[in-house]
Amino acid sequence: MKKAILATKVGMTQIFNEDGVLTPVTVLQAGPCVVTQVKTVENDGYSAVQVGFADKREKLVNKPMKGHFDKAGVSYKRYVREFKFDNAEEYSVKDEIKADIFAAGDKVDATAIAKGKGFQGAIKRHGQSRGPMAHGSKFHRHQGSNGACSSPSKVFKGKGMPGHMGAKKITIQNLEIVKIDADNNLILVKGAVPGPKKALVTIKETVKSGK
Repeated sequence: MKKAILATKVGMTQIFNEDGVLTPVTVLQAGPCVVTQVKTVENDGYSAVQVGFADKREKLVNKPMKGHFDKAGVSYKRYVREFKFDNAEEYSVKDEIKADIFAAGDKVDATAIAKGKGFQGAIKRHGQSRGPMAHGSKFHRHQGSNGACSSPSKVFKGKGMPGHMGAKKITIQNLEIVKIDADNNLILVKGAVPGPKKALVTIKETVKSGK
């Protein structure tokens, strides 16, 4: 991997290309991310670049992280992540990674925490069908049979049942970058990206070429 960046989700909109074709896009505020540490095989056992993103007030930073940022000589950051770049040795502390690390047409993977939807029934959570809505059916939005009573006398693991929905890490692969606004550090990605507005999104070059 040679390209990656942290971003926050701004929202969705739509743009037209030169041929007048409408494309739905997700707008991401990507970076700038500052390099806070470069890890090497000699010192750490592996090669990686640690980056910080989004400024944070000093009052909200604990002492270990404050010392870490002070040692690097960078401002305090809200998010700290590592990227195992193939060319990690080419980076130095205080280097900035901006949106222009990517270009229009690049394929990327977007990772974020999905919207939490609380406790949901089987119809919303698993897409199961409802029963007849007539008054006499007495079966409307129940999940249906869970299994036989005497044999096997249990509900098998994996059965689609009501429960907590959302709030899980999701990765959408092979998304296409439609446009890069380097001046404002914006990345426009075709289609939807997981998470609510202002969510932290990790953008990496895709592991699947789509060919």
